[in-house]
Amino acid sequence: MHGTRVAVLGAGIVGAACARELALAGLEVTVVDRGAPASATTSHGEGNVLVSDKGPGPELELAQLSLKLWPQVLTGITARSQQAARAVEWEPKGGIVVATTDAGARGLSRFAAAQHAAGVCAEVKDASELAALEPYVTREHTAALYYPEDAQVQPAGAATALLGDALAAGATLRTGCEVLGAVTRGGRITGVRTSSALLEADWFVNAAGPWSGELSTRLGAPVDVRPRRGDVLVTTPLPPMVFHKVYDADYVGAVGSSAEDLQTSAVVESTRGGSVLIGSSRRRVGFDDRLRPEVLSAIAAKALRLFPTLTGVPVMRAYGGFRPYVPDHLPIIGADARLAGLWHASGHEGAGIGLSVGTGRLLRNLMLGEPTDMDAAPFRVDRPAVLGESAPPVSEETE
Repeated sequence: MHGTRVAVLGAGIVGAACARELALAGLEVTVVDRGAPASATTSHGEGNVLVSDKGPGPELELAQLSLKLWPQVLTGITARSQQAARAVEWEPKGGIVVATTDAGARGLSRFAAAQHAAGVCAEVKDASELAALEPYVTREHTAALYYPEDAQVQPAGAATALLGDALAAGATLRTGCEVLGAVTRGGRITGVRTSSALLEADWFVNAAGPWSGELSTRLGAPVDVRPRRGDVLVTTPLPPMVFHKVYDADYVGAVGSSAEDLQTSAVVESTRGGSVLIGSSRRRVGFDDRLRPEVLSAIAAKALRLFPTLTGVPVMRAYGGFRPYVPDHLPIIGADARLAGLWHASGHEGAGIGLSVGTGRLLRNLMLGEPTDMDAAPFRVDRPAVLGESAPPVSEETE
């Protein structure tokens, strides 16, 4: 495959992970983004690398593959640049899920039993054990589970490190370069028209996150990827008081919901700088990027139930971002049969940081005809949730 040209459209963490895998495989990779690397959805994430919030199924399998790959990827990054490796801020801190109602405890127990059957390690913690792990968490809880496999990264640092590996392997990067449309011949995409120049390649990877739906429409092969808004509060630096990723049992339900109205749950974790990140919310508002005080207030109220000691702690800023939402809550990874040469790697919703390296490996395997570590069929492009209504035929263009 040496000499094969691949254009990765999107320089967020998923695009960076795909570019890294393809460049290391010897392909000629160009990464294109209308902004700067990791400047959109990736930079507005919390850096979750989780299995705790995923029930048995293909997304959990992809998360387990990614968890296996992350240490290997970090070893490679460290060999290239210790500074880049430090920027990743890899923390295998583990996660804790806390239920505060009897119904929540029952649901959490059922969920963990199903996860255990799928190979996830989940340890039940009694009140004293939970207090030892998280001294400041509420004592008004009905159940607690510890997930030792959960980890965290600094999202922009991780994406930049992955992209750095790709560039070191020969990839090139074009920023400030917006994709406007496709050039096709005989039902195959041969180039994309951009705001700066025509870019020709043999394969094109749509890795534009929440903008993948809009980009795919421009390319003539629409997929149903929509933005789903989330907001996060950031406290001033504090003495150590949150030692794992801690969230309430409602979080799993919010992740799997398709509701358009506001949903909140408590998600609390610290950063190396001492700030505490407080989430989370989910709402479908298109690309409306305005911060809403009522949403931030609802997030804070949920967090205070989980960590009463946060009462009175100053919040120095808040930020929000858009998750790439697909109606069936599964990523899109694979070739688009409607337009030869077009591939997709998108639709990870709020799990893109953790699933990025697994997605990159799976896409590489599929593109190069290599054996895969898991069944890629559930992520295929032609499933009803992705295509929605019948897409219009791809039009022919000449240069």
